[in-house]
Amino acid sequence: MTAKTSDTGFELTAVTMGIDQFERERAQGDSLLDGEGLVPIYIGDDVVPPRAYSAWEDIFADLDALAARPDVTATDARGVFLTSMVKSVKTAARLFSGEQMSYAEKVRDLVGAEPAPTAEARVAELSDQLDRALTDSGFVRGDLRQRVEAWEEARAIPSEQLEATFRELMGIAKARTATMIFDTGDYDMQLNPLRNVPFTARCGFIDKRMDLNVDNAFTRAALKHLVAHEVFPGHSTQLLYTRAEVDAGRSPADALLCTTNGVTGCVQEGIGDQAVELIDWIEDRDDEIHLALRSLKSAVQTTAAWRLMEEGEAADSVGEYMRTVGCGQEAWVQGRLRMASHPFRGPFVPSYFAGNESVRRVRERVGTGDRTAFHAYLYGQVHSPESLEMFEIEGAAA
Repeated sequence: MTAKTSDTGFELTAVTMGIDQFERERAQGDSLLDGEGLVPIYIGDDVVPPRAYSAWEDIFADLDALAARPDVTATDARGVFLTSMVKSVKTAARLFSGEQMSYAEKVRDLVGAEPAPTAEARVAELSDQLDRALTDSGFVRGDLRQRVEAWEEARAIPSEQLEATFRELMGIAKARTATMIFDTGDYDMQLNPLRNVPFTARCGFIDKRMDLNVDNAFTRAALKHLVAHEVFPGHSTQLLYTRAEVDAGRSPADALLCTTNGVTGCVQEGIGDQAVELIDWIEDRDDEIHLALRSLKSAVQTTAAWRLMEEGEAADSVGEYMRTVGCGQEAWVQGRLRMASHPFRGPFVPSYFAGNESVRRVRERVGTGDRTAFHAYLYGQVHSPESLEMFEIEGAAA
């Protein structure tokens, strides 16, 4: 496929990658994103090269021109996405150029999530789900946190078995992904254990490695989730899928922006957090427990980041909330506190819960029927949470 340079998707991609390049070059060691860039992983240089910039004024002029295009201001799903994406990229450029914003503004305009803590009723609902899952598995002694700790201790993978378990799960996840969503060919990823990092796991797509914070202990269910989230059918699969769809002419060029630190990040993380369910890989009660625990932690970290960054609550009390209500291991608590306090990454803490909820709602609406159209919409295009939820099931009543 030869992308048309006049297409909005091509223009948006060229401008976004131009900002990425300009920010990296201009920062010279003091990048707001620590050198990661606006688009951490981009595999479309041969399709859409970055636009060359020498001043922020030129960037803002191009973004304003994009915002006025008819397909951007349209009210269909594509227009809804483009509007939020242009606003998100412009917000990133404003931050890169030195403008100050509140945490709430960043969550709303940069991330595209609701600028608010998770509703207490939703946290309570998720706590009840975890309570029931643990009870069904015989973990009934102590409060919720103590029962989670007992389950994690009983199911922890011994360190000497971590690599073998990873390889086993990778093989299963790859096969299920090929059957149900997309054949990733010979793509593979190696395990890269790390310590003292602010994340639990990270997709090293280019280097073909999955970074794993081994300061945490992992159950098989937890490692399964991370394999699915980062690789099959999560981040790596999304990158491969979008490139194949752009090459085939079925997707606009901006599908290549799926890893942008912007509104696309919500759905990217939603795909990752829903990945086990997207390939129907819930096998046993341990998987159900981990699903409930992960959902609760995601909701809790959203509220925790809000309390820390928007309301100014002390890190010690926020951390205690994450331990007692979120039932998280200490490495997770400290990592999320570090992420939340970062001036650019912090507002992305809510992207996990917001994205997971959006992908979950659409997946459940699609049900167990033919998911081909849903997967093409989910993986073959980039979305904000709002545009994703505008997916229409073929043949559904108006």
